Amino acid sequence: MSNHFLAYMYRLQHIERWSLMRSANPENVAEHSFHVALIAHSLGVIAREIFGRDVQPEQLASYALFHDATEVFTGDIPTPVKHQNPRILANFREIEAMASERLLANVPERLRGSYAPLFTRQPDDPALAKLLKAADLLDAYLKCTSEMSAGNREFATARSQIEEKLAQLGLPEVEWFLDHLAPGFERTIDELSETEGGDQPS
Repeated sequence: MSNHFLAYMYRLQHIERWSLMRSANPENVAEHSFHVALIAHSLGVIAREIFGRDVQPEQLASYALFHDATEVFTGDIPTPVKHQNPRILANFREIEAMASERLLANVPERLRGSYAPLFTRQPDDPALAKLLKAADLLDAYLKCTSEMSAGNREFATARSQIEEKLAQLGLPEVEWFLDHLAPGFERTIDELSETEGGDQPS
């Protein structure tokens, strides 16, 4: 029997993000998922190595890699639309759950036990779930930063809103990330080359 799980996952590259915004650099869900996985892994390493927390970066990266997998069926619904009112959000969550079931049904049966937890979108551990949320927001923040650095003011309000959401999480890992890893996104390739290595971590 043929299973279409990976064939569907590869189609995430055709799902565009930020559909309500004028982007200098278009982004798709596959790119976003990869970036969130990178950031989630970084946050996990920061949590473990800098703040001494019992976190497995690899586990966090796995959840991040699949956090938007269901969008291959639902598409990317802009945040202002999803959160317009509780009824719309509840209906979307129900559709999302159905999409998750459909995707899981396309995983070979003997592998489903490993993939099922990843399609729930949130880890059972609240601390991991918070770091995953932070990674998702940080990728959006970096997208806004990159767009604004390219002279696109379309993303100014979005970045301010995301900054507020990040601050509300109250995670020291996020502050460390913003201080040490985010500034490069405002620099040109020549400026990055001139300042490789950056400051020593504190």
